[in-house]
Amino acid sequence: MILVAGSANLDFVVRAAHIPAPGETVLGREFKTFPGGKGANQAVACARAGGATTQMLLALGSDAFAAPIEASLRDAGVALHIVRCVDEPTGTAFICVSDDAENAITVAPGANASLQPRDLPALTGVTHLLLQLETPLDSVTAFACRARAAGVTVVLNAAPAQALPAALLAAVDVLIVNKGELAAITKVPDDIDAALAPLDVPCVIVTLGAHGCRARDAGSVIEQPAFAVQAVDTTAAGDTFCGALVAALSEGAALARALRRASAAAAIACTRLGAQASIPTRDEVDAFLQSHPVPHG
Repeated sequence: MILVAGSANLDFVVRAAHIPAPGETVLGREFKTFPGGKGANQAVACARAGGATTQMLLALGSDAFAAPIEASLRDAGVALHIVRCVDEPTGTAFICVSDDAENAITVAPGANASLQPRDLPALTGVTHLLLQLETPLDSVTAFACRARAAGVTVVLNAAPAQALPAALLAAVDVLIVNKGELAAITKVPDDIDAALAPLDVPCVIVTLGAHGCRARDAGSVIEQPAFAVQAVDTTAAGDTFCGALVAALSEGAALARALRRASAAAAIACTRLGAQASIPTRDEVDAFLQSHPVPHG
């Protein structure tokens, strides 16, 4: 069983020709709201794209924004441990998606900032704990340390980018980062190999967008090319990758196979609008892999 502890937001998404530059006003087009937040997106991906038994610890406000988030998670089959906040609103994110599928995101954490170390539920039956950095860093560190002590595999998607305390890194079994996040952790920019060298984490996976991903696992390196798709919205692609990856690992899949499944799920998500709404089912991932036996790259 996978436990995801992390953020949940309601996303306010507007499409526009391009993302505004500082001081620029851009006239947008379609506007929709979608359940989102890195933690919730990854939980949906674990359950829907990965088919894994999944629970989630999250904090929500006592407002109308919480309802669609709860509904989306439950519809995906995620069991919820909700910390209900009376004094804080449900987290929100304001997202502009450009015609070339890039995005700019501003997050108002709200209730997510209220998640405390004491809120972590019992870890009985949990094999993997999946964490991100949209909730308080002290709480993330405490969750990771408690899980490591209980023999649970700790997976950290270190996003948004920031420096990490040594205690947190020491408790992580699998670290998932993009190039910017890797640089923020190691203070080594523009050189993946040099940045990976000092990281004392058993497995580190660096996502490279359209260039796929690279994993360093116990001294060996695995390269996974990206699948070529016509992207519509990349908002939840990274979260879909994380959730599908952990789901595959929780089933005992070898890392190379897990990376391929995660890359396929992320590719499908890029072809759809929205965060959780874009995450494919396990059957869709299977069908995609059958029709794309060799990824482009």
